[in-house]
Amino acid sequence: MKRIYNFSAGPSMLPLPVLEKAQKELLDYRNTGMSVMEMSHRSGAFEEIISEAEALLRELMSIPDNYKVLFVQGGASLQFSMVPLNLFRNKKADYIHTGSWSKKAIAEAKKYGDVSVVASSEDKKFTYIPDVHRALLNQDADYVHITTNNTIEGTVFAELPDTGHLPLVADMSSDILSKHYDVSKAGVIYAGAQKNIGPAGLTVVIIREDLIGHADPTCPVMLDYSTHAANDSLYNTPPTYSIYMAKLVFEWLKELGGVPAIEEINRSKAKLLYDFLDESKLFASPISPESRSLMNIPFTTPSSELDAAFLKGAKERGLETLKGHRSVGGMRASIYNAMPTEGVQKLVEYMQEFERNNR
Repeated sequence: MKRIYNFSAGPSMLPLPVLEKAQKELLDYRNTGMSVMEMSHRSGAFEEIISEAEALLRELMSIPDNYKVLFVQGGASLQFSMVPLNLFRNKKADYIHTGSWSKKAIAEAKKYGDVSVVASSEDKKFTYIPDVHRALLNQDADYVHITTNNTIEGTVFAELPDTGHLPLVADMSSDILSKHYDVSKAGVIYAGAQKNIGPAGLTVVIIREDLIGHADPTCPVMLDYSTHAANDSLYNTPPTYSIYMAKLVFEWLKELGGVPAIEEINRSKAKLLYDFLDESKLFASPISPESRSLMNIPFTTPSSELDAAFLKGAKERGLETLKGHRSVGGMRASIYNAMPTEGVQKLVEYMQEFERNNR
């Protein structure tokens, strides 16, 4: 079996042990005589799966008891609408603008109320994370929204900002479970699954209970957090197989030693690549060192011709999906939890070879 190193920003690679376990259970899950894909979401077997998935995530992230864990659909993009529909009371919100995804979140929230962009890194093409402190915030805002890790731009919040009494809403789609975050500092955390949790189709929402039950009267029932909270994420048919796969990923991560263990591995992987970029005379990292992501690492060469040649050679070596996002160009290595250290080592070795041949 030939496995490549997939540096895609999402859907991303999954841990091999997870895929192997899913393969083993594909036709017959725990002697039920059927696949999880065929299983009723009302069955005892599936209710056990979703309960185990929630319990594992709570343990991995140390989620306090006064938070609900919801498994929903629609991706993080649907959360751009669900958040204001559920959290607006004064119909005011503060947003931190750090790239392409926060831009989309801001545009969506503006449909429902007044949005203030209280801090932005647009002045330097989103190559850094701006300082966020209480003095910047509007004290009558209903919430403060951040994107913790910017998949396209390659920046990350070192820690969650202190927003005082204002609920912090954090889009953690591309770095959830990759490093420690104090859940109690946020009112809402949401994340699309297809980077660190599992296959596409599932979105995880972690929400403080006091923020549930205040949806706008016009809010569709499926966009109301209380609908999913009251029904244990089983109001309608959820993405059953994606939830099952997420459970397997959570089990894999727990066996590895949890978030502290994977954070250590992730910092080591990222250091390998950043150390090379800092020393290279051909490749460069455009991101301010203090804001560098552990998950998404953009880099450039001096020309688009060299970029094309590099990407061609990478593909030949089994290093796939390294082309940068169309909005920024260059290259990008997404090295999520499932990317083994060996994959980053192979990438650096190829970059060293490419530099020697293109001085």
